[in-house]
Amino acid sequence: MTKHESNPRREFIKGSLTGAAALGAVACGGGASSGAGPAVVTAKKIRWRLASSFPRSLDTIFGAAEVLSERVSAMTGGNFDIRAYPAPELCKPLEVMDAVQSKAVEIGQTGSYYYTGKNPALAFDTSVPFGLTARQQSAWLEEGGGLERIRKLYADFNIINFPGGNTGAQMGGWFRKPVGSMADLNGLVMRIPGMGAKVMERLGVTTQNIGGGEIYPALERGALDATEWVGPYDDEKLGFYKVAKNYIYPGWWEPGPSLSFLINQTAWDSLPSEYQAILDSACRHAGLAMQTRYDDKNPPALERLRKTDIAIRPFPGDVMKAAREASEAMLDEEAANDSTYSAILEHWRSFRASSFKWFATAELSYAQSEFR
Repeated sequence: MTKHESNPRREFIKGSLTGAAALGAVACGGGASSGAGPAVVTAKKIRWRLASSFPRSLDTIFGAAEVLSERVSAMTGGNFDIRAYPAPELCKPLEVMDAVQSKAVEIGQTGSYYYTGKNPALAFDTSVPFGLTARQQSAWLEEGGGLERIRKLYADFNIINFPGGNTGAQMGGWFRKPVGSMADLNGLVMRIPGMGAKVMERLGVTTQNIGGGEIYPALERGALDATEWVGPYDDEKLGFYKVAKNYIYPGWWEPGPSLSFLINQTAWDSLPSEYQAILDSACRHAGLAMQTRYDDKNPPALERLRKTDIAIRPFPGDVMKAAREASEAMLDEEAANDSTYSAILEHWRSFRASSFKWFATAELSYAQSEFR
């Protein structure tokens, strides 16, 4: 985004907060009066339902939906009530976008890369293999022009999307057997979503995409040889270490995955402007809560896992090299088939190249100094 381009989210907030401030002034008696006292504004009472792709047990991810609900209620005196439902109470985990599009629910919490079958470019809203870190992803969406481009994709489904938090770089996952080379991937059955699944398939893996609450039973009964999820805190809660003893890193397919709040466009348009501003602010607050909680909870969870009988090791070099080559080839292939995808990829790659040069200069060199 150049200095002459506007950020649609920033401009919306500016205008909406101005309207909200004006409304507040009237409510407090700052507006015109008939002489019988200050003008009274009756706040509109609204009730929404939020469907999440995540079970209640994952308190850090689903917890962000609860933070959103609490924030909106507090900022409206309880007049705008959003009740958050964990998966699968209102719909299946991978059907949240459909529920929002049809207005079966007004808002959903999910990962956009679950829905690449509807539009492959939706993956950029969450994460693509060898993509951006959490901070880089947030910068691309919020300031670099990414959100504007993704919203054009969602407009085709009568949905407006809002960034809703990031897990940070993920682990590569849990494997029943050690992964010492590319040969050890051949024939494995692994739970993994999005573009990461497509890359793994090129490396010889059979993939499945199932909701978080379904993974442990499938892993326990041997229907899965491996699974990825998020990182130490969630993985420990889900108990994967009990049935798969090899914890591999890094999750090169999700180096900084951003979750999203999807809102039915018609429902959004029906909101008073001050409620739109409040909901936008609450999405930001919920997103920050998710990432900071993960950053706080993952380190001690990893230390607890180290004390169990698991092995923690990196992916071997030949796997990383093959995965990188397959990922870039796949991005190019998708771009060749879709001009919109191609435009987003070109913009995203330019941002990635510039951002990594900067992060390698300061952030990486500082982090490496801690391990010398």
